[in-house]
Amino acid sequence: MHRDPHGTRSSRLAPARQGRRGRLVDTRTRWGKLIAFLGISAVCGVLVAGLITPAVALGESAANGSAQLFNGLPSELKVTPPSQVTRVLAADGSQIATLFTENRVNVPLDQMSGSIKNAIVAIEDYRFYQHGGVDPVGILRALTTNADGGHQGASTLTQQYVTNALNENLAAEGKSADLVFNGQKGVSDKLREMKLAIGLEKQMSKDQILQGYLNIVPFSGNAYGIQAASQYFFSVDAKDLSLPQAALLAGLVNGPSYYDPSVYPDRAVSRRNLVLDAMLQHGYINQQQHDDAVKTPLQLKLNPPQQGCQYASQAPYCCDYVIHQIENDPAYGTTTQDRIDRIMTGGLTIKTTLDPRLQGPAQTQVDATTGTNPDKWGTALVTVQPGTGKIIAMAQNSRKVAGQGTDFVSDYNFNVDTSDANGNALGGVGGMQPGSTMKPVTLAAWLSEGKPTNQIVDASKRRYAPGYPWKTTCSPVSGSFDSAVSGSTDLQNDDDLHYRPMTVREGIYNSINTATFASLAGLNDFCDVQRAADAMGLHLGDGGNKKIDLSVLGNILGSQNVAPLTMANAFATFAADGTYCTPISISEVDDSQGQKIGGQAPSCQQNALNPDVAKAATNVLQDVLTKGSGLLIPQKLGVPAAAKTGTNQYNNQTWVVGYTRGLATASFFGDAFNGSDAHPGQNVWINGKHYDSVDGAYIAGPQWAAYMQQVAGLYDHRDFDAPPQNLISGSTSSYQSQGTTPSPGTQLGTTPATPAAPSSPSPTPPAATTKKNGRG
Repeated sequence: MHRDPHGTRSSRLAPARQGRRGRLVDTRTRWGKLIAFLGISAVCGVLVAGLITPAVALGESAANGSAQLFNGLPSELKVTPPSQVTRVLAADGSQIATLFTENRVNVPLDQMSGSIKNAIVAIEDYRFYQHGGVDPVGILRALTTNADGGHQGASTLTQQYVTNALNENLAAEGKSADLVFNGQKGVSDKLREMKLAIGLEKQMSKDQILQGYLNIVPFSGNAYGIQAASQYFFSVDAKDLSLPQAALLAGLVNGPSYYDPSVYPDRAVSRRNLVLDAMLQHGYINQQQHDDAVKTPLQLKLNPPQQGCQYASQAPYCCDYVIHQIENDPAYGTTTQDRIDRIMTGGLTIKTTLDPRLQGPAQTQVDATTGTNPDKWGTALVTVQPGTGKIIAMAQNSRKVAGQGTDFVSDYNFNVDTSDANGNALGGVGGMQPGSTMKPVTLAAWLSEGKPTNQIVDASKRRYAPGYPWKTTCSPVSGSFDSAVSGSTDLQNDDDLHYRPMTVREGIYNSINTATFASLAGLNDFCDVQRAADAMGLHLGDGGNKKIDLSVLGNILGSQNVAPLTMANAFATFAADGTYCTPISISEVDDSQGQKIGGQAPSCQQNALNPDVAKAATNVLQDVLTKGSGLLIPQKLGVPAAAKTGTNQYNNQTWVVGYTRGLATASFFGDAFNGSDAHPGQNVWINGKHYDSVDGAYIAGPQWAAYMQQVAGLYDHRDFDAPPQNLISGSTSSYQSQGTTPSPGTQLGTTPATPAAPSSPSPTPPAATTKKNGRG
């Protein structure tokens, strides 16, 4: 290897192409060969490359000292697997993102083109297959060249591999400041390299060494190893490199920056042609192949690597959520830093549960909902598969970095909690107020006590004073709705038309607050509401998996922040006939050798809710879409579906959470960061349309329906199971709050069978924007 004045190896070829004048000895003569033999023997006897001190200056004491130093050096090299790229994959195997500190993908030798193997040997160490790790002929050649005033190294490919492996070991130990490069080596460094190279040749075959070298050597600051270099410079795999491409890459290891073809194309071509000369000289190619390759233009096809979830090809926030979970899991390392290092250097393959067939439409939909979005309204969709807990789509309308088609940039994930149950960060914004999407929890408590959906309750009652006689066997109920009490108000509906007796069913599908409270008053045990919420996995979004305290009356109507993922998964419990599953996003994690080292298996609890309760709740929630607050959603799925709308007090956090048998999806529109009156959803223009006030059915609803229209057919979309009749009609109907018996209520709950209608990606609001029938 020959070095130039720039500190890289020289662009000159081998000594055979240089003039022979002025040499210390001429090895073409008989006497020259004899002297060379004696010189090589002397040098090899002490294994001191005269790169520092000419051979004639090596006295007896120096030789003895060098030999003693050499004998005291280690002879076995610990080869730490070099840093590799970690890949995050979707469920179908398509790539979501890569993460790395060094862009490297190891490949076996048989996945490298013959041209690159031949090119690297020809230019770097043409005696590779003859020497035993250290090349005495190369050492002598370097000595004579240096004695002539030139500069030439004598490191073999094996020695170069040793140097790179030692540096990788230091980097893995966090000792990057101790890295040693050619040109910085002292006598002890060189001796150590030689002895380790000799030892390595006893441990590994030539092919193993060549494979290791081609996988570890840097070709540029953006590409380590031949596979990454092939993709970076030519967008091809290493096995598909052409002769001119391989020659160019082989030339780069001599000086990756100096010969960078994207910066110095003339230098790179000159160096490439020098490699082709060497391949011709050493018999790897013929003259015609050489000449054709020399005439070939550079033809770069740069493919710059972009690492990190922020540059994911799809689902950047789901990717980030997955990485956070691995960082938080002790199964992947003792400390958080150990886990981060393993992700960034370990060459893991992380297979997620994400389904691109759903992710694409979800992303398109959330982007279309808000359009240019100068007011930074947030939109989100997240889908869970009932009965497995698999997260199969997660999208929002912001981006993690600028320059990706929108100026709405946020690092926060709108769909997930701030942190996990142990307080470890998940990257989430911490949830939003779900409003009336919490009302089905009270419905589930009602049904769990065997009460029917058509039972009439007194929704005219608006006052629940302090000390109201709620029936409870656990925490006392706190809070009140009573305008006679200072600081309190009477319970409000969204209009004045529904302060009257009605069935529990109607109270849900029309989203009537007073009906929900009348149902609470009719419970045998108020604690059944908390039990239902816990069975469905509902918890606060601010981390720690804290329960929503439903003994506080204000929380019954969804005033506490809950993440969309939590809401989607809770409704998936209804869809799965009462089976609750913990949400999962990682199906398998493999190490760089393809061995499985982790993953999340489905973790489900059957009968978390009584199956009949779940079936009856679904029967009621189907009516939301056909005759209640969801009727305002213009798009119809055309398959059996159930849902609930929700809107907070300031109309700036709005929802639809709905499901088929196979998909449960939470749809959100609003201010993902602030549910206060600082940014109200009233008298606003959104995506070119004016809204007096935003309701869950107006924007989040069409977003949910337009998306679900496209994807519902990919998963189970059969009819829901019928509930038992006693939970629909019961034996009698009565005012639960007053104990009187009115006329029997009408049995409701037919399965919707409205055919699907085509829709544009941008949700179309109803003609009128006055809210109807409750805080939907």
